[in-house]
This record gives sequence, C-alpha cells and structure tokens, in this order.
Amino acid sequence: MPAPSTDETRTPLDAAPRLTREQVLLLGSLLVGTFVVILNETTMSVALPVLQSSFGVGAATGQWLTTAFLLTMGSVIPLTGFLIQRIPTRTLFLVAMGLFAAGTLLAAVAPVFGVLLLARIVQASGTAIMVPLLMTTVMEVVPVARRGQMMGNITVVIAVAPALGPTLSGLVLDTLGWRWIFGVMLPIALLVTALGARYVVPVAESKPTRIDFASVPLAVLGFGALVYGLSSIGESAEGGHAVPVWLPFVVGAVALGLFVWRQLRLQREDRALLDLRVFTAPGFAIALGASLIAMLTMLGTFILVPYFAQQALAMDPLTTGLLTLPGGLLMGALGPVVGRIYDARGPRVLLLPGSVLVAGALWLMSTVTVDTGFATLAGVFLMLSAGLATLMTPLMTVALGSVPARLYSHGSAVLSTLQQVAGAAGTALFVTVMTVVATRSPGGVESAEGIADGVSTAFMVAGSIALVLVLAVPFVKRPTEGGAAHDEHAGQPVPRHDDEPVTAAT
Repeated sequence: MPAPSTDETRTPLDAAPRLTREQVLLLGSLLVGTFVVILNETTMSVALPVLQSSFGVGAATGQWLTTAFLLTMGSVIPLTGFLIQRIPTRTLFLVAMGLFAAGTLLAAVAPVFGVLLLARIVQASGTAIMVPLLMTTVMEVVPVARRGQMMGNITVVIAVAPALGPTLSGLVLDTLGWRWIFGVMLPIALLVTALGARYVVPVAESKPTRIDFASVPLAVLGFGALVYGLSSIGESAEGGHAVPVWLPFVVGAVALGLFVWRQLRLQREDRALLDLRVFTAPGFAIALGASLIAMLTMLGTFILVPYFAQQALAMDPLTTGLLTLPGGLLMGALGPVVGRIYDARGPRVLLLPGSVLVAGALWLMSTVTVDTGFATLAGVFLMLSAGLATLMTPLMTVALGSVPARLYSHGSAVLSTLQQVAGAAGTALFVTVMTVVATRSPGGVESAEGIADGVSTAFMVAGSIALVLVLAVPFVKRPTEGGAAHDEHAGQPVPRHDDEPVTAAT
C-alpha cells in the first residue's frame, strides 16, 4: 500500500485536544486587538483627499501619512522576533496597544499636519508588534490539528480589517468629520487594552537574550529604505519626489546584505535578531512566496479601487467605502470555514480554486472604464475577496507550521516583515503603472478617462502576477506530523507566573 500523501498525514480533528477557556480568552484578546490596529491601516485610503484639504498640503505631502506608516511597520517588525522572546506576552501586548492608543489620541487632536504624521508613526509602532505576537502565540498554544481553524480567524483579521477600513472611514467622513476616524477608534483601543490586561498571560518562558546592537540599525535601515523606495515610486512617477528613485534601493540592499551576513554569524550562537534558519524548513519558502504574491495583489487592490471610484467614477467617500464592505464581510464569513476545510483536507483543495479566483478577478478589473457601475465593481471585488480568503489561511498555516517550535517568533517576524514589504510593493507597482499610463493618455492624469486607462493597465499587470500564483500553489504541501512534532507544548495549558492565580484569567 502506498504511503499517504503529505496532506493525509495528520491527527484527526476530533482527536485533537480542545483549547482551554484560558487559552480562548488569551487568543480572543489578541485577535480583537490585532483587528483594531490593522483596521486603522486602510482608513487613510478614503480620507487622504479630505486631510490634504484640511491641512492645506499637496498630494505628495499628504501621501506621507501612508508612507510613514508603512516605513515604520517595515522597520519595527524585524525586531519583534527578539522582543517576543525577551518580553512576556502580556507586557508586550500592553506596550503595543498602549502605543497604538497614544498615537490614536494624538491623531484625533492633531493641530497641524506634522503632529498627525507623528501620530501615525506612533500608531504604526504598536501595530507592527501585534501581528507577529498573535501568530507566535497561536503556534505556541494551538494543537497542530486545529491550527487551520485558528488561522482562519487570523485571516479575518489580516484580510477583513483592511477591507472594512475604507467603509468605516467613508461613513465617519460623511457624518462626523475626519477627526472622528480616530475618535471612534480610541475607546475601542482602550477597551481592548483593558481586556488584554486581564486575559493575556505568558505563553512561554522569556529568554534573557542579549540584543545585538549592530543588527538593529541595519534592520531598520535595510527594511525601512526598501519600503520607502517602494512607496515613493508612484510619487516619483508624477515628478514630485526629490530623492532619486534608485538611492533608497541601493541603501536598503547594502544594509540588508550586511544584516543577513550578521544574522548568519549570530544564529550559530542563537543570538540572531532575526534567525534566518526558518528558510531551511521544508515548505516554508514556497508557502511564504505564494502568500507574498497574494498580499501584494490584495493591498494594491485595496488602494487602487477606492482611488478609481473617487477620481474616475466621482463617488463620494461613503459610497466608495461601501464598495469594499461586501468583500470584507465575505472574507469574515469564509475565514473559519476555510480553516476547518484545511484541518480536514489539507491545503491543496483550497489553494488552486483560490488562486484562480484571484487571477480571474484581477483580469476582470482590467476591463474597467468610466462607465463601470457600482454593482459591477463591487461584484468583482467580492470575487477577489473570496479568492483571498481561500488562499491566506492555508498559506500562512503551512508557512508557520513548517518552522520548528524554537523558531516560531522568528518565523512570524519574517512572514510579517516580508508581507509588509510585499504590500508596499503592490501599492507602489499599481500606483506607478496607473500614473504613468494616465499621464500619457490624451486626457492626462487629471481626467477620468486617463485614470480609467491607468487603472485598467495596472490590473492587467496584477493579473499577470496572479498567474504566477496559480502556477506556484500546487507545490505547497501541508507540514507532516513529524515536522509539527517540534511543537511539544501545543494544546497544553498556558504557563503562568507563580503570582498569577487561575482566577485572574478565568
């Protein structure tokens, strides 16, 4: 009898230990906190024109509210592998949510553009910690056979929150004004922080790891310069960027080269800031690569569709925000279902249909014109959302499940960092193609016809990239039970410090 395939080698779901109430409360607090901070990421896509008018700044300056956020995320996330190992889970959660809440308060009362920009940087510092912290905690406490279902819930956070951001922003702008985008978010952030203070408990022993101070500036400069370069390409295409496009990429490449060399030396002594041995785990690299393509297309689309709706179709902010709402709700509904299918049948039954849906939706979007209606655009976005929901859960589960338990924090940091870079790349690529084509069209970049031509071409490029995804996903295999056996503590009660009674978490 032939040996079972990789996807068939697994513990039956019914036989897997269930999460304790303490673990459910822990993971629930982290999920809600991560949802709140990621929801904030895309609220600016609809609000930027309003903010530019309010502060009297141009598009090149206003775009820094998004660029600085991405730049901070790309700089901080590489440090989270060290932070998660060194700082107890509860403390790190409170630091992250505290930074986010402080930035949100500062943004709500910002008297000038510079203060608002600073507030976005503070917000991003907290946001950057939350996603790796959530993923690492899931890998520590959730049994292997139930990880797909839990990763489905994470998909709700990572994919649905960005889709709902423009809807929330449009609704608030239409009724209350831009300051209330942050005013509505602040009490929610404070409530989540209070819940986390009660229910988030340590999941593993902290290690007295010494930080390598040479690695920190190299990581910040390398990843930060790369994200900055990607984010500024579109700005340069309009002729409004003072720094040569090539300079950030050269600086980033040199710094990243030195960073990688430094980590390869330090990981021999388990002292690396970002342990690159995660790439030697079978299956990690191919699942990571496929997830990066999915993230690139997702965030690029989430930026371009609202822009097209407002600038070419003359939709108001609320109507523009409602475009992404059905897709966000669909992803929320599909996330847990996809997770259960993964646990029962593995990734292959999900990945090929999901990649075909994504590629098909992007090619359909390449047919947009100034006559495209709301229903058509929302319907195609719905199709894209279904494909992304089907892809993200199995890809993230396979990638992190391939990594040995001692490298979970580094695996989640690598995944989150490169997803952030991919998101910046998608935004830069889509905006640049749209701008270049629109500028060369008869109507120019200021005309609806020019913008429609540019957007159509940008989605042709995106559709071509998605074809690579279709070709890649058949090679993604579920980690075997042997590979998951590194996770000795999965499904066990969450460790607590001696001074933390059970009643504090229950």
